[in-house]
Amino acid sequence: MIIQPLMRYVLREFTFDFVGARGYATMFSAVLIVGSLLSLGTLGLNFGIDFAGGVLIEARAPQAVELAPIRAKVNDLDLGDVSISTIGNEGRDITIRVQRQEGGDAAQSEALNKVQAALGDGYEIRRTEVVGPKVGGELVVKGAMAIALALIGIAIYVWIRFEWQYALGALLSLTHDVISILGIFSLFQIQFDLNSVAAILTITGISINDTVVVYDRVREMLRKYKKLPLPDLLNLAINKVLARTLVTNVTVLLGVLALLFGGGDVLWGFSLALLWGVLIGSYSTVYAALPILVYFDLRPDDMMTAKRPAGQVPEYERAPNTP
Repeated sequence: MIIQPLMRYVLREFTFDFVGARGYATMFSAVLIVGSLLSLGTLGLNFGIDFAGGVLIEARAPQAVELAPIRAKVNDLDLGDVSISTIGNEGRDITIRVQRQEGGDAAQSEALNKVQAALGDGYEIRRTEVVGPKVGGELVVKGAMAIALALIGIAIYVWIRFEWQYALGALLSLTHDVISILGIFSLFQIQFDLNSVAAILTITGISINDTVVVYDRVREMLRKYKKLPLPDLLNLAINKVLARTLVTNVTVLLGVLALLFGGGDVLWGFSLALLWGVLIGSYSTVYAALPILVYFDLRPDDMMTAKRPAGQVPEYERAPNTP
């Protein structure tokens, strides 16, 4: 009953003036980015065990285990942040990570003994390791490099696929998304770990997918409507793909919401980053990636067009049928 009216609305022809509101969007983006940078500079990120270091224990149970009772036992030890996961397909091997304790190596050894005692004699301890802050710092650098290389690689691809203006717009859009996500983690002091890095890389993929779809439609219409003012042409391109974008993003959001409310504490930060990333990624495609084409005065003459057959009047020189 609800799906049909909703689909009729989503699949209709839109005529929104997105580009006309770019001034207000630029102010919002400026406030968002400056606020995120200030939060990162003052509060910083709440690094999880992966980056801050801690105690690592790998153990094997005689049979498949449920993580909830184990997590409850370890949480009762009051050792701070705890991460517990299974390894392999059998569900017998588990990994327990406990945040680094205050008090040096003696405190780490004491935490290790407490966790082993909480597990009991039924578990075979296969590996114990104390991850120091130096290793965590190296992971921070590698995580930052992974994000930076992903952004640069995407920009190079867009440059080769389109033109330099498009690459600049895509890079600005993705940087806008990454900084805003980091700002959310910093402002609310949500634990930032390797799952969060994976979420950011996932969001860059989703966001650039939307951006490339819109860019491809813009390039097509630049060839078709050479006399149409660029802001009107960009609005037309966005509205043409808006139905596709809405359907895709709503589908992704349904899955993300399921993870957010049903994935538990382990996936909460990952799910929140995905949720914000999908929303801000759609926004930045329209109000960060496309305005660059206006500000840098992209023109149809910049694009390669096929030669006109003799005596033929191309469609883009006829009166365009625009919304």
